[in-house]
Amino acid sequence: MSTRLVTRLLLLVQVSAALGIAWSLAHWDGVAPWKAALAGAGSVLLVRLAINLNNFVLAACFASGTPPEFRLGLAGRLRLLAGEFVSSMLTTSWLMPRGRARMRIHPGAGRVPVLLLHGYGCNSGYWARLVPLLDAARISHASVDLEPVGAGIDDYAAAVERTVEALRAATGAGQVAIVAHSMGGLVARAWMRAHGSARVARLVTLGTPHQGTALARFGLGANGRQMRRSGPGAGRWLQALADSEDSATRALVTSIYTHHDNIVSPQTSSVLPGARHIAFGGIGHVALGHNPHVLDAVMGELAALDRAGR
Repeated sequence: MSTRLVTRLLLLVQVSAALGIAWSLAHWDGVAPWKAALAGAGSVLLVRLAINLNNFVLAACFASGTPPEFRLGLAGRLRLLAGEFVSSMLTTSWLMPRGRARMRIHPGAGRVPVLLLHGYGCNSGYWARLVPLLDAARISHASVDLEPVGAGIDDYAAAVERTVEALRAATGAGQVAIVAHSMGGLVARAWMRAHGSARVARLVTLGTPHQGTALARFGLGANGRQMRRSGPGAGRWLQALADSEDSATRALVTSIYTHHDNIVSPQTSSVLPGARHIAFGGIGHVALGHNPHVLDAVMGELAALDRAGR
């Protein structure tokens, strides 16, 4: 079953719940229909907000220290929660139910093409905010839907390999850049372990748990287990991946992360020795792919490849 279908079913469940609450209030309590409808929708939104808030609470239990320049006051924390909530609602309720892997080629553009890899439990719909920027810059790009959802991270390498070769064939480029969110960054590194890094101009990761995340203990599937930081067997896959890399491979990586990540905790798990790092604050995990400052940083990394003549 595809992630797109799963999210459509979950969306149907939420809509049904909202309608059920509204009907009950109107039928049994005599509440005005418009008030009942608002109450039904509001109930579902409150549950979704509670899930978001719970993620922040769990992440805080394992959080790394926040540098002084990134610390937030009450207003900043409220903006952080609101931004992550809106991004999560938009991604899971609109972008993912419609998202699917695509390729867009800009003939004669001459820029390094980009491969987009989403994170755990997501699909290519996640990149809806970055894709228009790539098109505006005439950067050819392709995405991969990493399925099945609970497979091992290495199991996705074959799909990445096929898409890399298809993108290179369509553009005539010798190398591609990879932009990856969350688990997608580990998928990219696993693919490089299997197929080498010669065809990679740059790997830009957003909120990738390079050293694992404590919240992966709540994740399902082989890939969830591989991202754990504690428990039986935790960290073995990540350590084996790290041991397979040399300094030249690490130098290809730019890790963009946020000190207020609500999924990757401790947040400094996104720090990868030997890589380049760009840190942000006041941004949640899902919101990394929607925040204009983060997207500007991504586009800056891609522009630097062209200035360097890669």
